[in-house]
Amino acid sequence: MSTLSEHLIAPVLSRPSAPTVPTVPSAERLNWLRAGVLGANDGIVSVAATVVGVAGATVGSGVLVVAGIAALVAGALSMAAGEYVSVSSQRDAERTMRAHGVVPEDTALTNPWHAALASLLSFLVGGVIPLLVVLAPLGAARVPATFGAVVLALVLTGAVSARLGGSPTGRAVLRNVLGGSLAMAITYGIGSLVGLAV
Repeated sequence: MSTLSEHLIAPVLSRPSAPTVPTVPSAERLNWLRAGVLGANDGIVSVAATVVGVAGATVGSGVLVVAGIAALVAGALSMAAGEYVSVSSQRDAERTMRAHGVVPEDTALTNPWHAALASLLSFLVGGVIPLLVVLAPLGAARVPATFGAVVLALVLTGAVSARLGGSPTGRAVLRNVLGGSLAMAITYGIGSLVGLAV
């Protein structure tokens, strides 16, 4: 290597590389992710609890179809409306902070429509899981199979939410599984009692 190239190349090769800065998700992206994970989790638990409760009261597939679809549609619309109202309130607060100079003028505002859509779609995706399983021709295994599918789905959403929030996975998964299992057990018990009474 010539003297000139030593002076030009050596410092570049020996220079320490610049530290990498972790990418921080935007508030908009975090809202999409939060709404998506919560929507999927709520869809799984709400629809599962409904269909398992109805399955405890009756063995008729027709009733399960009606109850499951009603829970799926009503829950998805409710989640979307709730997200829209919640994120709209957040957006109003962000506008106020911008007006008072608390945050820079060019700070992006959250979008309530995006959060509502993410919540609606993810609720539908999550809710379809228990609905399809409970409607499968499984006979007496219908409820245990639904319970098992829901537990697996809750493990997944718990792990995803922990990863997004940077929290311990085990705790988030345990919370999800226990909450969903308790909801299904209670509604199944109530459904069974109602079925006996009716």
